[in-house]
Amino acid sequence: MNSIIGTYECKIDAKGRLLLPAPLKKQLSASLQDGFVLKRSVFQPCLELYPMSEWNLMMQKINKLNRFVKKNNDFIRRFTAGVKVIEVDDLGRILIPKDLTVFAKVSKDIVLSSAVNIVEIWDKELYEKSIDDSVVDFADLAEDVMGGVNDDDNGIS
Repeated sequence: MNSIIGTYECKIDAKGRLLLPAPLKKQLSASLQDGFVLKRSVFQPCLELYPMSEWNLMMQKINKLNRFVKKNNDFIRRFTAGVKVIEVDDLGRILIPKDLTVFAKVSKDIVLSSAVNIVEIWDKELYEKSIDDSVVDFADLAEDVMGGVNDDDNGIS
């Protein structure tokens, strides 16, 4: 799958249904038939929507872990806690289960944010706080994460 692009502000209804924005739905069109996996994020108070093909790739990596190593077993249990298979209905909506809306503190206003090959689902207020530059200096973060990477022979990161 190619990278998913975009950030979209949406609303979730009282039943926990979310209408996928048309540009996002178009990008995910190849995945609509196979469905998605929705899970808690490891590092943030948000949800992660994996196209089934991406989830299967992740599971291939996780299945290589030795389950007789306690840390591996604990990780697998925590990583897959609350995981749900999600389908898009005929109207282009997904249903976010109640336990996951509680985990992510999702209210009426939400943000769908692309994260390379998955989509993060955030409460709008929490999303705004997470990208607030006063909390983390993005320039320093970018240098720490990407500054030493030189994939091309020309030295350009």
